[in-house]
Amino acid sequence: MSRTGRLPINIPQGVEVSVDGNTVLVRGPRGELRREIPAGTRVVQQDGKLVVERTGADRTTAMHGLARTLVANMVDGVTKGFEKTLELVGVGYRASLQGKKLVMTLGYSHPVEYEPPANIQLEVPAPTKIIVRGADKEEVGRVAAKIRSFRSPEPYKGKGVRYEGEKIRLKAGKAGLKK
Repeated sequence: MSRTGRLPINIPQGVEVSVDGNTVLVRGPRGELRREIPAGTRVVQQDGKLVVERTGADRTTAMHGLARTLVANMVDGVTKGFEKTLELVGVGYRASLQGKKLVMTLGYSHPVEYEPPANIQLEVPAPTKIIVRGADKEEVGRVAAKIRSFRSPEPYKGKGVRYEGEKIRLKAGKAGLKK
């Protein structure tokens, strides 16, 4: 049995959870999230807690832990929210917000513009720092990965968009071959 899947999920004050078949809807102060949980599992509400149970037999052990984690992330998202921080490293690399649109100068001949989805907030506290915030953990990660993909860190100088705290292993250039 899945150790993660057996853990109950506490429902904080101000959060409403409704279960309809395999669809779980969570409402809270930061918004509303809806998700289909994997087949072979079901969510049961007991004494102010959510419990994920298995209904199938063979392959659902892996899905048991996954379903519990997905529902727990939904509850955390509507109460606390999630965020990822990106850093721009390179001479002249900078970002700014124009309304909701993120405009970045990343060494191309043109500025790169990105319009985030409606449920994601972007913040630029410094010209070389971008903060992605939202209630859906998966969507926050997807948006951060999309912004990083505009100029991934290159392996020789490390220039590009990277996650905060990400270590880039630099390669030796041609100068490393000379004696």
